[in-house]
Amino acid sequence: MRLGTRRSKLAMAQSGQVAEAVSRVTGRAVELVEITTYGDTSRENLAQIGGTGVFVTALREALLRGEVDFAVHSLKDLPTAQPDDLALAAVPVREDPRDVLVARDGLTFAGLPDGSRVGTGSPRRMAQLNAYARSHGMSIETVAIRGNVDTRIGFVRDGELDAVVLAAAGLNRIGRSDEVTEYLSVDTVLPAPGQGALAIECAADHADLVAALGELDDPFTRAAVTAERSLLAALEAGCSAPVGALADLLADGQTVKEMRLRGVVGTTDGSSLVQLSTTGPVPGTYEQAMELGRELAAEMLAKGAAGLMGERAL
Repeated sequence: MRLGTRRSKLAMAQSGQVAEAVSRVTGRAVELVEITTYGDTSRENLAQIGGTGVFVTALREALLRGEVDFAVHSLKDLPTAQPDDLALAAVPVREDPRDVLVARDGLTFAGLPDGSRVGTGSPRRMAQLNAYARSHGMSIETVAIRGNVDTRIGFVRDGELDAVVLAAAGLNRIGRSDEVTEYLSVDTVLPAPGQGALAIECAADHADLVAALGELDDPFTRAAVTAERSLLAALEAGCSAPVGALADLLADGQTVKEMRLRGVVGTTDGSSLVQLSTTGPVPGTYEQAMELGRELAAEMLAKGAAGLMGERAL
């Protein structure tokens, strides 16, 4: 079987892990087919080129042309609307959803000296880092950057930046978690909706393949990311907007009882944040997970969230 993947080191690593899992459940060999996306070739800021779908469109087109049998995406890159002719066949168990700091001299975020330059390509991260700095009397400069993991960490190694913020999941998947100087608490920086989760997609009319890939689906992860992405969709924001969301499961001993969904929207300078949460029974259906996200989005919009999302007009 042919698995469509982006060419980056991270995409190849996570697709390789999925390929092994698919081989185990199907007994069939899986070949990686490398596909270049617009997001990989453009050097523009993600918010400027639209964010939503720039890493996904070429993979989906290859699927629909029959050039590959299934594709692996970072779930946070997927537009919230699912095309009718493609099936989100599996959302495997999620990696660590948190953001991490890679800073010079082993520094933590709170330990950065005034005037420190912190690199990230994400308006969501900028909003929350700047808000944290403001509330703790820190003075930092957030710097928009692009590039793969090597490029971003290289800015710190070369002294161009004091720190960069990356996704924990990506560093874990390529075996570079030893370079993390701090795992940022989700109380400080809420991750992007779907961060740390993968999406395995195939043509909707390939019922046997949909069923086979479904063996890798984790229902708790799917419920969590469905709620997070429902929040994003209800805010009418794309994946380049300054929106963070995380749904986590609350356990009573060994029994999972409830799901808590947290959401944040902010201006990139951190001067205004709307941050709310809601807790309810663990969703048993897709519609229940969607409703959890819509309910929290409605509360956030009532608190003024829409006025903080300038990026969605780009």
